[in-house]
Amino acid sequence: MAAVLSPERILRELADLWASSSQGEHPETGDGVLRACSMTLVVLAEASEDASMLGETLAALMPEHPARVILIRLTGPGERALSDRVYQQCWKPFGQRRQICCEQIEITASDAALGDLPPVVLPLAVSDVPVILWCRATRLLGMPEFDEIAAMATKTVLDSGAMADARGALDSVAELAHTCVIGDLAWTRLTRWREMLAQVFGNRQRLEQIGGISHVHVAFGPSYETGAWYLAAWVNDAVNSAGARPQVTAAPEGNLPSIRLELEGEGLRVRLVRHGETLIATVNELSQCTNLTPPSDYLLMHEELRIVSRDGVFERALAGALRMAPPAV
Repeated sequence: MAAVLSPERILRELADLWASSSQGEHPETGDGVLRACSMTLVVLAEASEDASMLGETLAALMPEHPARVILIRLTGPGERALSDRVYQQCWKPFGQRRQICCEQIEITASDAALGDLPPVVLPLAVSDVPVILWCRATRLLGMPEFDEIAAMATKTVLDSGAMADARGALDSVAELAHTCVIGDLAWTRLTRWREMLAQVFGNRQRLEQIGGISHVHVAFGPSYETGAWYLAAWVNDAVNSAGARPQVTAAPEGNLPSIRLELEGEGLRVRLVRHGETLIATVNELSQCTNLTPPSDYLLMHEELRIVSRDGVFERALAGALRMAPPAV
């Protein structure tokens, strides 16, 4: 494997790929290939990850978020080494003869070569469109080399729920938020929960009861701790705006498959809990259900790729979670 990659050579290979793809074009019949790109999506993933599953996720994202994908597969410790290949992801919209294609560049890198990536990746980014970094290898957070890679991005997306140290994860997210737009999939998983709670207080009578809420408790299962603190902080912010000053707690519950949210006040008890693929909201003795299929990487990233600017609601939840979460041991 080559120790240094040439961005110019990779761009030439992409140009040759497009030239080869367009040889069979027949404009008069609508046949051919259309090049599409709304962003550069840089993905950092471990080489041990299932390549086919990740490839399916990226392919599913392309029709709605066409991008030049730069997939960096990390081989871990070892000699300084880099290698690359280029290819296309294509699909044909229903009822059309023309294919729509996006470029994909795959780079394999050892940890020792991480510092060589920015000079390679930056020239490969498409001009005048956002650069989104999706870091699936959370072990990189805190490495100086990762900071240099993240500095190239318009937005960085990670999953604090995949990190063993929840408080350290929140600290890392907050540190990155000082320099770029951040998306955290642990927060994105809460979208349906927040929508359901908003529906609970959707009528005037319940809305007037928010100011009387005195207790907020979030129980969480394994890998949901950062999500639990995000949810607790978001609820606290919402009820504070209505004049309530509740006692807010979050605590682990080993057999819980995700999260349980409970709010209590005068004449009011609200409980949200997931059972299988159903989210159940109980207000006093009345319950309602909604579908809550565990979100796939595709659904989570589809939501995050729609938000390129700063998300004030998320940033307030992050700040609140940092205030509430216990300090690192």
